[in-house]
Amino acid sequence: MPNLKYSFYKLNKNVFLVDLKIVHLNTYDGNGGAGRACLRLSNALNQIGVQSEVVVYYKFGQDPSITSLSRSLLAKMAAIFNIIAERYLAKIFVRALKTPFSLQWFGKSIFRHPTLTSADLIHIHWINHGFLSPRLLAQLAELEKPIVWTFHDSNAFTGGCHVRYGCEHFHQQCGNCPLLRLSGKNDISHRNWLRKQKAFGELNFHIVAPSTWMGHSVKQSSLLGIRQQSVIPNTIEIDIFKPYVKAEAKRILKIPADHFVIMSGFMPSKNDKHKGTSYLIEALEDLAARPEIPKEKIVLVIFGNKDEKNPITFPFKTIFLGTINKDEHLAKCYAAADAFVTASLEDNLPNTVMESLACATPVIAFTTGGIPDMVRHLSNGYLAKYRSATDLADGIEWIYLHEDREAVQKEARRTILQHFAPSTIAAQHEELYRRLLNAMPK
Repeated sequence: MPNLKYSFYKLNKNVFLVDLKIVHLNTYDGNGGAGRACLRLSNALNQIGVQSEVVVYYKFGQDPSITSLSRSLLAKMAAIFNIIAERYLAKIFVRALKTPFSLQWFGKSIFRHPTLTSADLIHIHWINHGFLSPRLLAQLAELEKPIVWTFHDSNAFTGGCHVRYGCEHFHQQCGNCPLLRLSGKNDISHRNWLRKQKAFGELNFHIVAPSTWMGHSVKQSSLLGIRQQSVIPNTIEIDIFKPYVKAEAKRILKIPADHFVIMSGFMPSKNDKHKGTSYLIEALEDLAARPEIPKEKIVLVIFGNKDEKNPITFPFKTIFLGTINKDEHLAKCYAAADAFVTASLEDNLPNTVMESLACATPVIAFTTGGIPDMVRHLSNGYLAKYRSATDLADGIEWIYLHEDREAVQKEARRTILQHFAPSTIAAQHEELYRRLLNAMPK
């Protein structure tokens, strides 16, 4: 029998939980989109009275509310070894395509950790980079607790890749992987698929898909297509990512109030496949060539990484902000923009899109992944035809020439408040948690 330590009360003949303790598992504390989404959800749950705690494999920050599984020097060294080995050994087997692939050969056994044993429910997020291999993941079944797993990318149901693009091998049993140097019917991707199949056969969990697209992808997978799932989006801090007076926000960046600001995030190399950088460059060059667009009145603002080895030349004056660590400042940067443009070719529910909309900045993006769950075409932004740089440029021109930009900005903010607010998303998760716990043997 499960060792369930929570209280009950009865209402309308149904049993409801009063005290509820949730533990979230993630490799890092806020690094990357999954880490940010995990922390945001945990904070939102605490705000509505659900006891929620985040446990990470390796902790970079100083937040005392986040529990690290690698506290001692020896544990930290072991974690660093696993993380480095997982990331760099993959380079031996994977072709140089800049598409993330995880071997998941390394990991840490955690099912006896007191924070997990005292929880009512375990919520898994992103567990790669040497945290939980399939075998160690299956050990969580020993806890005899409900488990929820949010899929922040596709890795859980593939033979190793995190981003699939057009590959449909996950419909079968992977193998003949286009990412691997040595590809074949029984290659590493197929063997990884078999390891996951064995582990998932031992572990019961409920899948949360943050986007409609991810939910559909899971249903198509041979590994998890018949598993129960719920589509519940991520959330965002609406009190931090909020609108500011655009003229004042532009002044902070030393940009004239009458200039049109285009913002984009994470600028990797020109050849990066995942973020579609080449399409962004082509779209901006197309836009600059249009006679109705005054180049001298447009400023491109980019935050995130800058490739120093392969610098990119843009057709507009460009400001590189680098990495922004303070959300309050990042929010003002979003608010300074008249349009946020992302050329991502596959994204689940990108934080940058949600953050921009929350700051009342319209988004121009390809119609791909979970982006259409947030961007409403010609309402709070523009959904361009997939891989069409020309249509991406059309989207920027649409907002530039729009006769009532303020109405579009208000709709961007309204979308987030109505569908992605912390209280809304936390309540949806709480309802799922209670339903799963009520279904457990008493």
